[in-house]
Amino acid sequence: MDDPPHGKPHKPRLLERLSAFLLREPEDREQLVELLHHAFERRLLDADALSIIEGALQVSEMTARDIMIPRAQMDMIKITEDPTDFIPFVLETRHSRFPVIDDDKDDVIGILLAKDLLQYHAAPAEFDMRDMLRPAVFIPESKPLNVLLRDFRANRNHIAIVVDEYGGVAGLVTIEDVLEQIVGDIDDEYDFDETEDNIILEAPGRWRVKAQTEIADFNAGFGTHYADDEYDTIGGMLLQRFGRVPKRGDRESADGLDFEILRADSRRVHVILVTRSPEDA
Repeated sequence: MDDPPHGKPHKPRLLERLSAFLLREPEDREQLVELLHHAFERRLLDADALSIIEGALQVSEMTARDIMIPRAQMDMIKITEDPTDFIPFVLETRHSRFPVIDDDKDDVIGILLAKDLLQYHAAPAEFDMRDMLRPAVFIPESKPLNVLLRDFRANRNHIAIVVDEYGGVAGLVTIEDVLEQIVGDIDDEYDFDETEDNIILEAPGRWRVKAQTEIADFNAGFGTHYADDEYDTIGGMLLQRFGRVPKRGDRESADGLDFEILRADSRRVHVILVTRSPEDA
C-alpha cells in the first residue's frame, strides 16, 4: 500500500477492517456466522448489515415451499367474472397482481395486473381480460429461493405459481416475499407510516394492527382481557398460539376476534388484520 500523503497515518476503511477480521477462514457456516457476530460486537458491522447478511445466508437454504402463500389462501380471479364483480375484491385485497383461473384453482391461465384495470374504466366496452393477461410462471415447491430470486431478476418477473409433484397449484410466491427473507419487512403504500397509530380502523368491524402493539393497549382498544404475563405484544401472543412464526395469510381466532397475518417475514410478524367474528359483530 502506498504511503499516505503528507506523512498522515493511513486509517483503514470499514471494508479493510472487516476483511482483516475475517482473514481466518471459517470452516463451515456456523463459524462464519460466529465471526460475523464477533464483527458486530466489535462494531465492524451494524445491526442492519448483520441482519441482512444472515438473511442472505438463510435464503440459500430455503425453498419456495417455506414461504409460499398456500393455495387455500390465494386471492384469485375467475376469467368468467365480469370486472364490475371482481373490482371491489381487487380494491379490498390491494394486491398488484392476481392469478386468473379458468375452471378451478389448478387451472391458472395467466396473471392480471391491477393497473391494467384502468383500461376497463377508460373503455369498458372494449375491455377483454384475456388480452390483458401476462404469462404465469410455474415453479416446483423445491425451488431454492436464491435461484428463484435470480430468475425473478433475470426475467423481470414478480410472481410465480408454486406447483406440487402432481402439477396441482400448491401456492404462490412473490419477489417481495423472497426479499423480505433477506432485508425484513418491506413497506409499501398501504403499510403503516411510522407516525401513525398502532391500531387503524379500515372498515366497520375491521382493523389493521401492528404486531408490536402492547397487550394492554390492544385490550383497551378491543375490550379484550388478554394476559400480558407471558408476552408483551399482540404479535407475541399470536406467536405462542401458532407455536411458530406464522406466514402471511395464516389465521387464528380467539375470544370473538379473527386474526389474519398480513405482513410477516421469517423472523417476526409485522401487521395483523383483526376482524370481529360475525356472531360478535
